[in-house]
Amino acid sequence: MHDLFTPSPDTSEDAALAAALDAEGHALLPRLLTPDQCRQLAGLYTQEALYRSTVVMARHGFGRGEYRYFAYPLPPLLERLRHALYPRLVPIANRWNAQLGIDVRYPATLAEFLDRCHRAGQRRPTPLILSYREGDHNCLHQDLYGAHVFPLQVAILLSRPEVDFTGGEFVMTESRTGHQRADVVPLTQGDAVVFTVNQRPETGPSGRTRRLAMRHGVSRVHGGQRHTVGLIFHDAL
Repeated sequence: MHDLFTPSPDTSEDAALAAALDAEGHALLPRLLTPDQCRQLAGLYTQEALYRSTVVMARHGFGRGEYRYFAYPLPPLLERLRHALYPRLVPIANRWNAQLGIDVRYPATLAEFLDRCHRAGQRRPTPLILSYREGDHNCLHQDLYGAHVFPLQVAILLSRPEVDFTGGEFVMTESRTGHQRADVVPLTQGDAVVFTVNQRPETGPSGRTRRLAMRHGVSRVHGGQRHTVGLIFHDAL
């Protein structure tokens, strides 16, 4: 498993993560989880007591498939991951806000940021697990749940492409005036993608900062079953 539980600021890995996010709006953390950890998390999907709500996507025009928001307390592995990843992303999030002219700055720890969310009424946990079967997909969207939004989030693929499922690729789009682009982000079991929640800065040819709007989704699953965990750092109203 990727060693995320010992803080290591200013490492070459952190620099590479920041560079990829600056250039593309997404970055890969390969083999973040082991196959056993992936299977254990996917096996939680049927344990009703772990969740605060279940969303059938077709009922809301979100696509096809189903996802479930975990209740607090989160499963221990997800709790540890959420708290370990957040401080590595804070420097990027604060730098992006400065570049975009946004006054908000994020505190050093997730506990401090969640306290900010909870004091504003955003108390519902947002980490979730998603399940897709043949024909399912997730429409392009942004995960915004209130006034307090952390600009980066993480998705971890729990299933094996071409073994457990086919199709079902993670897709990101970016847009600004006169420009649109779509990227397919290839993932294998246990890989995580860190990506932009809603917007990111880009330095244009003139040296001025431009604002890119980002969305993400999942292409149609052709067969089998695909499970993913999503780690969102802000809680919901």
